[in-house]
Amino acid sequence: MTQIPVAQILGNTDYFEIDSAAVGGRFGIWVTTSPNYADDEERYPALYVTDGNFSVGQTAPLAVMQSDVLLPIAPYLQVTVGYTGAEADDWSRVRNRDLVPPGEPLPPDMRSTLDLAVERGAMTQAEVDAYLAELATARADAFLTFLTDELHPEVCRRYRVAPTGHGLFGYSYGGLFTLYALLSGSPLFSKYGAGSPGVASFDSTVLKLADAQPDLSGTRLHVTLNDVELTGQLPIYRMLGRGSAQLIDSLRASETGVTLTAAVLEETHATGLQASFLSFMRACYGATS
Repeated sequence: MTQIPVAQILGNTDYFEIDSAAVGGRFGIWVTTSPNYADDEERYPALYVTDGNFSVGQTAPLAVMQSDVLLPIAPYLQVTVGYTGAEADDWSRVRNRDLVPPGEPLPPDMRSTLDLAVERGAMTQAEVDAYLAELATARADAFLTFLTDELHPEVCRRYRVAPTGHGLFGYSYGGLFTLYALLSGSPLFSKYGAGSPGVASFDSTVLKLADAQPDLSGTRLHVTLNDVELTGQLPIYRMLGRGSAQLIDSLRASETGVTLTAAVLEETHATGLQASFLSFMRACYGATS
């Protein structure tokens, strides 16, 4: 069977794989260059996006925004991080290992939500057990080390990358990881997008980190939530909304120095990723940002 090149599907996009000593796993990497990348010698800030197996098709094509004369977006080079092989088929479980902070408490409504998934046939009990096992041994610290110490140098070796101005975007548990990277004081990123972040417990690690009021001077954070999460029938999503609101309140009341913006979108948790990414880009990469 003839394979269609990634660039013909996503446009201006390359793909490679890289092993991580920090995580002990192998990752698939999609790199989407600016529409003008081939015509100049500029160096571009990198924008890292998590959950690549789900997110790359929704976010990489939006690089065309950099050519939009009506609502211009600052040039960037997108690096979307996902999984390979069997893990690519099971990315929604494996991501728990990488995106959830170590020691993050299990959200109070998680078990009932997973039980409902089994009852409705969306998951098997074995899948639920594996999902919970990943959460119990989560290592977002190792994944952050992979991004900063292993992947970023490789991207710099392969592409023209600016020395500063790099961004990080994640959705759901990817949004939780984005907050963890920010509040942990990652030196690599200065722009952070957290879409419907999985702050689904008032004992969340990121809330404790925010309460410590770290110095976040020179950083920007854009948080989005979905209206159906805030008002819908699933308790875990309503808790996510309350946890995220508490984080926003904590940062608003602190003197961390972060530039914080937020938006509520007319989406569900399942449909909100692309809208959240667009909101982040307009807030943090727009001409007036």
